[in-house]
Amino acid sequence: MGTTQLETVPEPKYWHLKNVLSEALDSEFSVGEVLPNERELAARFGVARATLRQALEQLELEGRLQRRRGVGTTVAPPRVGVAVGTERHEWPGTADDAWQIVDCTHAVPPAAIADALESGREEAVHIVRRSRRSHGQQVAAERLYIPAASVPDLTAIDAPSGPARARAVLRELQRLELEGQERSVELGSARAEDAKELDRLPGAPVLVVTTRFVARRRTAAISVATYRADTCRLTFGNLGGVEIHHGPERRAS
Repeated sequence: MGTTQLETVPEPKYWHLKNVLSEALDSEFSVGEVLPNERELAARFGVARATLRQALEQLELEGRLQRRRGVGTTVAPPRVGVAVGTERHEWPGTADDAWQIVDCTHAVPPAAIADALESGREEAVHIVRRSRRSHGQQVAAERLYIPAASVPDLTAIDAPSGPARARAVLRELQRLELEGQERSVELGSARAEDAKELDRLPGAPVLVVTTRFVARRRTAAISVATYRADTCRLTFGNLGGVEIHHGPERRAS
């Protein structure tokens, strides 16, 4: 990364520096590599440390950098593709599912979920909690809401507790013939519980993907998946979208 003195530019200094740093990340750094400390970077580019911090914060928001406790600022891995609008329909927990089971509880869901499931606001449902990781980092947390009517043959013997119960619930759910699914995506803010799971501050930007699974002409299950907005990208269609990297030299370690 060579020394570059910033000249007078129409955009703010930190924004110009952000673009310069972005080009350097493409050409000189690998995924996971630690950047020089702030003092070195500020001296190299001839800017105040406050300006440098603004540029680094913007790159972090854009998903190019990650702040890692005890490590420093590292180059972020490519974003995880979140498929929406695909014609491929399948139940959660299939063989090629990228999610890992965390646990399963039996509790009353939020009122909006209960209404969508038509299960009654005071009726407990199975809540399967799953997580998704990429490059060793958790990038998404999911809650699957499954009413008892969708898994009528489930027994306490089949599913005593925790991950074992979750696997049994998903196995029973997959016995139904999936007629279709509907998915919506919206930008949201991380709630305290989600923020803790995703290692983000409460209020951090997230993508909330809600999926309704239909079987026997009714809602058989609802998935609410919360993705870190700085680590994910939306893809459309059956081929996963067009993937364009920031530069030819960016590489995975």
